[in-house]
Amino acid sequence: LVNQLPEANLILLRHLFGVLHHIEQNSGVNQMNAFNLALCIAPNMLWLPSPTGPEEERRSTKKVALLVQFLIENSGEIFGGDIASLF
Repeated sequence: LVNQLPEANLILLRHLFGVLHHIEQNSGVNQMNAFNLALCIAPNMLWLPSPTGPEEERRSTKKVALLVQFLIENSGEIFGGDIASLF
């Protein structure tokens, strides 16, 4: 799916997840592992198109957080092994 994104979107995601991956690589110092980063960033990345109840929003946020965590942990394989070279 990532390869089907428009180039500008792919570049943005590569940079975003490159930064998140870099932060996660220093989790021993900053306490921000992929799970913690995902909890912080997920609610700002994807959300339901229409207002729903709190239970549905909670489930949706959890799913997005799991996706973001997966993307952080696997960013090299998903966005290219040279993701660190973006910096």
